[in-house]
Amino acid sequence: MSVPGERHVFSIPMTVRFRGITVREGMLLRGPAGWGEFSPFLEYDARVAAPWLRSALEAADDGWPAPLRESIPVNVTVAAVGPDQAAEAVRASSGCRTAKVKVAEPGQSLAEEEARLEAVRDALGPDGRVRIDANGGWSVDGAVAAIRVLDRAAGGLEYVEQPCATVEELALVRRRVDVPIAADESIRRAEDPYRVRDLEAADIAVLKVQPLGGVRACLRIAEDIGLPVVVSSALESSVGIAAGVALAAALPELPYACGLATVQLLTDDVTVSSLLPVDGELPVVRPDVDDTALTRLRADDARNAVWADRVAAIEALGQDRVP
Repeated sequence: MSVPGERHVFSIPMTVRFRGITVREGMLLRGPAGWGEFSPFLEYDARVAAPWLRSALEAADDGWPAPLRESIPVNVTVAAVGPDQAAEAVRASSGCRTAKVKVAEPGQSLAEEEARLEAVRDALGPDGRVRIDANGGWSVDGAVAAIRVLDRAAGGLEYVEQPCATVEELALVRRRVDVPIAADESIRRAEDPYRVRDLEAADIAVLKVQPLGGVRACLRIAEDIGLPVVVSSALESSVGIAAGVALAAALPELPYACGLATVQLLTDDVTVSSLLPVDGELPVVRPDVDDTALTRLRADDARNAVWADRVAAIEALGQDRVP
């Protein structure tokens, strides 16, 4: 991989603890087509992070396919917080009519999650849609029991995202519940993303641009997997979110709101104008990077060295051997 010379490592505190982290780090790369974002989570090794770099290089070097739509409906993402904070997140979501609520949080009870779902439903009103994301945190039996309780609490769930860790477990859960099942980790972290299709383990495919290697790679997966697609974020700045928006804009069909309204989980951003929803939708635009923000959010020298080492480790794999 040939990585552009202009690189900027950012460090942005988050508004709430999310996915176990309180600060989001990443690297911006600038190429002839514009800016790309490389922000694999810190625990990912070079092989897992390699598609994230390919995605950033696609954005920087090649750009994205022409859009088929001008705006993208999005959901508000509700972290594993108390009911009052959950309801406030919905009310502050700038018109989002769909909420994705995090569940299966370690240390939390099902009763706490039930209260969260009830608060979200009350804040959305009867016509809003509620989906939950367990990030693979349940066993098969635990998922079946929890889904039934949370489906009632939500007044009907749109779908359950990644209730269990493995594709085989997803298939078992899907056959025991009436709520549709969406696959995320079982696609983006799998050696064979099509096992979800082959085992009839999901009703919906959740695609994330960076982990899957870019917009064009995701379009190929969407075509081959044969399932309705929800485009979701990997907790990026507006530069990374723009790639998700580009994918959603290029899909032939977009039946569900996308999980791309996550910039508000960050306390700051690297662009002049952040990609935030208006009337529940994101515009299909490529925001300009703000030079003053790059200075303000610059990671310290030690963190810059860490990210330089991450890029070097991926380059050392050899492009033809990176999955």
